[in-house]
Amino acid sequence: MNLPQQSRRAFLKTSVALSGAFPLVVSLAHAASKAAGKPLMAYVGTFSSPLQDVLDTQVDLPPGNGRGIHLFEINRETGAMTPAGIHRMGTSPSCLAVNSAGTRLYSTNETDRVGTEKHGSVSAFKINREDGSLQPLNKVSSGGDGPTYVSIHPSGRFLLIANYFGGSIAVLPIQEDGSLGEATDVKNDAGKIGPTTATNAPEGSFAFSGHDHTHAHMIQADPSGRFVLHVDLGLDKIFIWKFDEKTGKLTANDLPSISLPPGDGPRHFHFHPNGRWFYSIQEEGSTLVLFDFDAKAGTLKPRQTISTLPPEFKGSNFCSEILVSDDGKFVYAGNRLHDSIGIFEIGKNGELTFLGEEWTRGNYPRSFSFDPTGQFLYCCNQRADSVAVFKVDKQTGKLNFTNHYAAVGNPSHVVFLDLAK
Repeated sequence: MNLPQQSRRAFLKTSVALSGAFPLVVSLAHAASKAAGKPLMAYVGTFSSPLQDVLDTQVDLPPGNGRGIHLFEINRETGAMTPAGIHRMGTSPSCLAVNSAGTRLYSTNETDRVGTEKHGSVSAFKINREDGSLQPLNKVSSGGDGPTYVSIHPSGRFLLIANYFGGSIAVLPIQEDGSLGEATDVKNDAGKIGPTTATNAPEGSFAFSGHDHTHAHMIQADPSGRFVLHVDLGLDKIFIWKFDEKTGKLTANDLPSISLPPGDGPRHFHFHPNGRWFYSIQEEGSTLVLFDFDAKAGTLKPRQTISTLPPEFKGSNFCSEILVSDDGKFVYAGNRLHDSIGIFEIGKNGELTFLGEEWTRGNYPRSFSFDPTGQFLYCCNQRADSVAVFKVDKQTGKLNFTNHYAAVGNPSHVVFLDLAK
């Protein structure tokens, strides 16, 4: 090959440059290949009774068949779950949260005492980014009995805890190493307990669960992080707090709460991706309520109420989970005793239309979660001791059972982490 002198110089310079960069190219390719081979992990929280081989046991509420936090590798194509270990705990780690960096996991331990002290606890774990295993960092008081829900504030600097049996909420600071500090704030719910019969209960319902005491059931910040909302099932209220990111303190909003129909029992809620629509599910009333959320004032205004059940249903039912699809097109509602997931289409104005329901292939669906792609839904059938896997039809919202189960004693909650990212 005959090249002009200038072209030969350019060719030689390019060749030298490429030869020097070759190790970097190989290194990057190797790293990408290694990352691609890392698994998608699922962590399943459970109701777990104290174990003889766990020294730090506590009395849990309720006792359960789980063995702590169960780990699984997920087949990205089929959704199937392969057991990958158990982080053994006897404290009912019933609700889990993973930080945005995928390096820390937090669990509520749904207990009523720590040692001789009357309160539950929250655990912090470091996640091994190679295999997804958990290394305990520390454990602190939850600020009340029976912590049942944990979420991470959008700042990443605080955990928000709802204590079901204690009727309280707490804010826990996250330290630089991911461990937890003592609560920066604890608020105790107070007010008039609602009636034992729900206003909107189905005909023939004897559903009664939480109208004996205050019961904080869920807590989460709004998308901006300026407000924190929590529900109290026993009081039939959703509380709204202003949140100070510097101090981790809560102060009552100008309109501090909104009431649901007496006895209906708000349990969980989910914001629409647009941040303006807010959906609440009522445990004893078996309803979904659409609220308009004013992000500037932090206020809720109800606009629609719809049953979670098919029109012909009669009898008792306890609602559980509510999820809005990431594309904002569908809402999914959990029904225990009816053992179904109600499927609802979201209209252009946010209002819901009932499309149908899917049997959960188990008993008492306590919660369900989407995998990171939204292609699969994983349902924790608490009393069936299994997690059932469904393929999500993103066009119609329908759920199609994949014939995949995972055996887990009293599963309560599932979260995911993609170790390839």
